[in-house]
Amino acid sequence: MLINSMPQTEAPNRILLIKLRHHGDILLTTPVARTLKSRYPECEIDMLVYQETAPLLQDNPDLSLIWSIDRKLRGWRKLVALLRLLASLHRRRYQIVIHLSDQTQGALFAKLLASSHAIGFDYPKRRNSPWRRFFTALAPIAPSDSLHTVSQNLLSLTPLGITPTADEQRCVMPINEADRRAVRTMLDEAGITGEFIVIHPSSRWFFKCWEDDRFAKLAEALAGLGWHIVITAAPSPSEMQMATSILSQTRSGRIQSLAGRLTLNQLAAVIGESRLFIGVDSAPMHMAAALNIDTVALFGPSKVHEWHPWMTRHRLIHAASYGELIDADTVDTSTEQRYLTHIPLGPVLAAAQELLSTPRKDHS
Repeated sequence: MLINSMPQTEAPNRILLIKLRHHGDILLTTPVARTLKSRYPECEIDMLVYQETAPLLQDNPDLSLIWSIDRKLRGWRKLVALLRLLASLHRRRYQIVIHLSDQTQGALFAKLLASSHAIGFDYPKRRNSPWRRFFTALAPIAPSDSLHTVSQNLLSLTPLGITPTADEQRCVMPINEADRRAVRTMLDEAGITGEFIVIHPSSRWFFKCWEDDRFAKLAEALAGLGWHIVITAAPSPSEMQMATSILSQTRSGRIQSLAGRLTLNQLAAVIGESRLFIGVDSAPMHMAAALNIDTVALFGPSKVHEWHPWMTRHRLIHAASYGELIDADTVDTSTEQRYLTHIPLGPVLAAAQELLSTPRKDHS
C-alpha cells in the first residue's frame, strides 16, 4: 500500500537512508544511494548503519555522511549514545528519511527526523501493529524469494516516483589507493604477481559453508592448472580455523593464505584484483559482484532469487540440486551443521574452469 507519494517536482536538500543490518545487506543498499544521487545531484545523502559495517561505505561518492550505532553499548551508555546521535541527526534537517529494514528503532528515527516524507516497507508481519504510523508512505514488499534484495531495496523509491535505470541498479564498492597499495604489497610478498583466484570459504554462519576437504581439493586442482590461489577469511576464530584446516590439506606452493590479515576494505581490494572469486553466500561474494568479478557461488538453504550475485557473470551451485535441503525459513542460524555437504567437487571445478576459459570483460 502506498500513501501520499511525494510530488516529483520537489527536490530535497538532504536524505537519510537507514539500514541496520549485516555487511552484505549494507552493500546491497548502495544502489538506492546511487539512484538518489543521480536524480538529485545537489542533494546530500547520509546513511545510518551499524558501526561495524560503516567501512563498506567510507569511500562511497554518493554519500555525504555515514552515521553509525555501536551495538556493543549497553544500559545507560547505549541510551546516551542514541540520544546524542538523534540530536546530531536532527540538526541535519532531513526532508526525506528512508528506512530499509524492519526494526522499530529505525522506524522511530524516521518518524522523528523526516520533515516531509518518511518511507518504509509494507511488511506483512507489521500490518497489525502501529508500524504504518511511523511513515508517510509505505513501499511494496515482493513475495518471498521472488525478487533480488537490490530490487527490493529500490522499491523504496516507488513513493518518490523513481524507477532506477540499469546502471543505477549496480552496487557501489569503491577501493581507495591506500588499500590497493597495501594489498599489492601483501600479494608481492606472497609471490603472486600475475592473475589469481580468491577462495573465501567461510561465512559468519556455518550452515552456509561447504566441506573443508572439498575446498582444499578445489584449490589443489586449480593450482594444478597453473593458477595462483589466495585463501581469505575474516579474523574470527571459527573462520580462521576453517582457513587453517583447508590450507593444512593442500601442498601446492601456488596456494597462499591472507586469512585474518585483511581489513574489510583490503579484502575488497584483493577480490577486485582477482580473476575469479569462489565462495559461499556471504558479504565477500556480494563484494565480488559489486566489483564485477566473475564468481562461483555455492548456496545452501539461502533464498537464491534474493541473494544471488548481482549484475556480474556468475555460476551458482545450489545444494538442492544434489540432495535434500532444509527450507531456508526453518534454519537455526546458530547451528554448526553445514548444509552444503551434498555439493560434489566436480560441478564447482567445472564452473570455475568455464568462467576462466573466456577472457574477463565487462559483464552485466
